[in-house]
Amino acid sequence: MVEKLTQAERDALLPPLGEAGWGADPETDSIRKIWKFRSFSEAWGFMSRVALLAEKMGHHPDWRNVYNVVDLRLTTHACDGLSRLDIEMAPKIDALAGGAEIQRDQTQQIECLCKLEHARGRG
Repeated sequence: MVEKLTQAERDALLPPLGEAGWGADPETDSIRKIWKFRSFSEAWGFMSRVALLAEKMGHHPDWRNVYNVVDLRLTTHACDGLSRLDIEMAPKIDALAGGAEIQRDQTQQIECLCKLEHARGRG
């Protein structure tokens, strides 16, 4: 059975993920990261790679995609909160993101390239 992280485990394991751009969300007991890719195709390719990883690990993220932006959360539904599965999966996901920009301020509105493309008359 998968168990939630203890407070001591959180204190030890979450700061390095924070340095990598993952933010803890206490309301949903999850970690979240937002990537901005150069195009929809790059974002979709990243999501495809993450999907294959998720199947291999038997652990699936909650995510949202808008054009070139991928907003991803990790939490373990089996224990209703953060577990070691989330902590192990986060750096593996990071390794799949390539040179995507990270939106570190998660309170900031997420803006995608589609607005720019539309303003240029290409969307």
